[in-house]
Amino acid sequence: MIPKFDYYKQLNEVVSSDDIKPGLEAIENAMELSGHPELAIPVIHVAGTNGKGSTIKMMERLLQTHGLKTATFMSPCINDVHDQIQFNGESITEQQMNSAFQFAKECGLSGRLTDFELLTAIAFIAISQEQPDIALIESGLGGRFDSTNVVNPIVSVIPSIALEHTAFLGDTIEKIATHKAGIIKEGKHVVIGELPLEAEKVMRFEAVQKNGVLKINGIDFSVDHDNKWHNGELEFSELIPSLKGEHQVGNMAVAIQAFLIVAEQLEIEANEAHIREAVSSTTLAGRFEQISSNVWMDGAHNPASAKMLKETIQQQFQFEKVTMIVGILKDKDVQGVLRQLEEVSDEFIFVEVEREQGRLMSSQALLDLSAATQKSVSNSVLEAVKSISPTQKIVITGSLYLLAQWRDVLRKNLV
Repeated sequence: MIPKFDYYKQLNEVVSSDDIKPGLEAIENAMELSGHPELAIPVIHVAGTNGKGSTIKMMERLLQTHGLKTATFMSPCINDVHDQIQFNGESITEQQMNSAFQFAKECGLSGRLTDFELLTAIAFIAISQEQPDIALIESGLGGRFDSTNVVNPIVSVIPSIALEHTAFLGDTIEKIATHKAGIIKEGKHVVIGELPLEAEKVMRFEAVQKNGVLKINGIDFSVDHDNKWHNGELEFSELIPSLKGEHQVGNMAVAIQAFLIVAEQLEIEANEAHIREAVSSTTLAGRFEQISSNVWMDGAHNPASAKMLKETIQQQFQFEKVTMIVGILKDKDVQGVLRQLEEVSDEFIFVEVEREQGRLMSSQALLDLSAATQKSVSNSVLEAVKSISPTQKIVITGSLYLLAQWRDVLRKNLV
């Protein structure tokens, strides 16, 4: 369930189902009925396992510092559905949301779509009504059969590939990469991060099949140890990403390459000072976000993102003791996440994620899976934090849904 989404459905008398139905026929029909809003604005389309949100936010800032008005459609929400559709970094308003819903109703979309398909259609309609200079669209699940994959982007961006959603996408890197590669379009540009070799092969094959122009981080462009981005022709120096973690350097490299492609297409001159400002001022809720003097929050919800969080903790805190507060939904690779985090902490407090009752994993079940020697459960994240010394570093992590439940509570109650 997407918070406040049902409110708009009921208010505007628009119906959708809560099923998951990969495939494009329904959304393609919806776009036809609504006059193809997905084609009204230039688009950057982003898929991948981890790093999508960070890369989108860096690209968004790069575009904004060069004077462009942006729109973004991202998942999941932090607080409610308004977070998922933004214009120049500001959440969509109730008036804009109702306008898009009314248009969807007038076009006959009610009863034709799943919830995510309807939200995707609403995003495209709202973006076309707002008329930004460019939209950044994040794939929801996979890519090839995801409802966002009706766009015709200037550039497709795939920052990373790892095992995820194996019930839907397949149980190997190759199968998952095949889904993600579906966002590559005929004759268009593609920018990818440093992927596993088997995933890179899939991307190369798809790009050849689609006559695409493929750019690979570490081969066609890179950021060196002196914080300099270069691609053999251009160089931008003194780039310090505000988002923490070594993996964010790779996301920054990908974001800059994708931005340069867009800038060329839209006939905008790239400015080194603007690029430097953009990457140093990017913010993203829940990505190693500092909540208070001793509390950080990160949505590490699969082993790959947990590994990145582990490395970030090692880099930022070095040998200081860290307490982990963890809540994870049961459809995740819980043991894979815990094994990574246990390499940087032996003290865990487990808290249940309450919103998604059907997917809930109890705090006791999490504790039973943990190999930590110091472990306990807590009734709430605030109670857990307050039980720890204010001089102790605390990292709160797990499923992305915990952000919606816990972030505002902590920000209001911690100094």
